[in-house]
Amino acid sequence: MGEWSFLSALLDKVQSHSTILGKVWMAVLFLFRIFFLAAGVDTVWGDEQANMNCNTRSPGCRNACYDHSFPVSHTRFWVLQILLVSTPTLIYLGHVLLVIRRENKLRRCVKPKFARNGIMKAPKYSNEQGKVQVKGVLLFSYVMQLLFKVLLEVAFIVGQYFLYGFILMPSKITFSKYPCPAPIDCFISRSTEKSIFIVFMLAVAGLSVMLNIMEMFYLLIAWIKKRKRSSGSVVQAALPQHNKRQLKTSSSGV
Repeated sequence: MGEWSFLSALLDKVQSHSTILGKVWMAVLFLFRIFFLAAGVDTVWGDEQANMNCNTRSPGCRNACYDHSFPVSHTRFWVLQILLVSTPTLIYLGHVLLVIRRENKLRRCVKPKFARNGIMKAPKYSNEQGKVQVKGVLLFSYVMQLLFKVLLEVAFIVGQYFLYGFILMPSKITFSKYPCPAPIDCFISRSTEKSIFIVFMLAVAGLSVMLNIMEMFYLLIAWIKKRKRSSGSVVQAALPQHNKRQLKTSSSGV
């Protein structure tokens, strides 16, 4: 479990810069998947190849049967999935920390910096406490990391199907290719427990895809509502000036 502590600590920092759905994905799904995998993988899987029994002692037959049935171990496949799916989130965290660092540096400046139009340039993404508002370029970065997480999760779900060709772990595998002299049967230990792991990891991956898609729609709806409010405020601010102009024209006409 110690090898996951550094990754968990980084992902925990992302929670303060995410939406509500992002925090649910982080705490309930992603970290729970890490804990579930780290807690049970050693006891359930162990040495898969050594624990598989075949009804032959032909040299290399068991190794060929295992390599044909499992080109990549389930556990290594899931570890790679967790690392790659977390990469877009870690990139977003790096972008947020870079923005916070730039704006904190702007606050520490003694001489005020002015933009080209003569208005003082002020931080717009974070406050003095480090609280970040997901808007502008950060909103684009956040949506892109959600999109890449969805694509990676779907790619791993499809890849798991093409690699193993089944969802549940079979208790017996029949193999008849070289170097086996005849068709042989190999029996897998703890097939029921391994099937539970497989179903759980697939369900979590599917739920992760669903939450990320829901979060993208949530951000899109929030952005549309914000644009409508801003456009409505601009119209309301322009109305009094328009009424004043009408009064001036009417008074001059009189």
